[in-house]
Amino acid sequence: MTTLDLTRAELALIVLYLNKAEARDKICRAIQYGSKFVSGGQPGTAQIVDKNTSLARKVFRLFKFVNDFHGLISPVPKGTPLPLALLGKSKNALLSTFLFLDQIVWLGRSGIYKNKERTELLGRISLFCWLGSSVCTTAVEISEIGRLSSSMKKMEKEFKGDEKHHDEVYRAKLQKSNDRTLALVKSSIDIVVAIGLLQLAPKTVTPRVTGALGFTTSLISCYQVNTFSIPFHIFHANYTKKSHIISYVITQLLPARPKVKTP
Repeated sequence: MTTLDLTRAELALIVLYLNKAEARDKICRAIQYGSKFVSGGQPGTAQIVDKNTSLARKVFRLFKFVNDFHGLISPVPKGTPLPLALLGKSKNALLSTFLFLDQIVWLGRSGIYKNKERTELLGRISLFCWLGSSVCTTAVEISEIGRLSSSMKKMEKEFKGDEKHHDEVYRAKLQKSNDRTLALVKSSIDIVVAIGLLQLAPKTVTPRVTGALGFTTSLISCYQVNTFSIPFHIFHANYTKKSHIISYVITQLLPARPKVKTP
């Protein structure tokens, strides 16, 4: 493999990542909360960047409420305990409501919807919905991690030595447990971020604290956004394992060359 091939593959991965609206939204979120941390709630350039980026992000979320509404009306996987199913549906309902109201807030702050008082009220209601969805997400992740842990412990009894690390089912559950642990950390921090945005504890959760925590969860979200089925860490494997990945990534971006008919 040549250096040019590797560079093309890495750039292709970046392009695929940035082509996703979700990825761009999370990058803008990092800018927004980073600016909030810098401004500390004080007027200035950083605060202007914070407000403008917040408004711009709402465009990325237009009609995104449909995703969680679809999850709300979708059937629950078999074997899911009733309390866990109710928590999941509550999360979908609250997040869908947040995203729907957020569109009205965007209309108001962009000047299309003229009722400023109602816009601010709906904005506050939407943040409470986001707070509630973060609480539900945290509870769901704790429950799911507990279920995975129990299942993995039962599997461990059947293995000897390091056999478990070679079992695909066990490794898949371990990866899922790690992903859910990261999601748990993010949702737990987002609860504090929501409290800061709502100013429910202004002396403790200051704008600077809100910005720092929001920036942290933004970085986690950027990491969680997958470009496609190939995870990031595979690209840091040795070069011999990269050949088929490089070919795949390049073919996703570069159009096939037309076949030239020989006379």
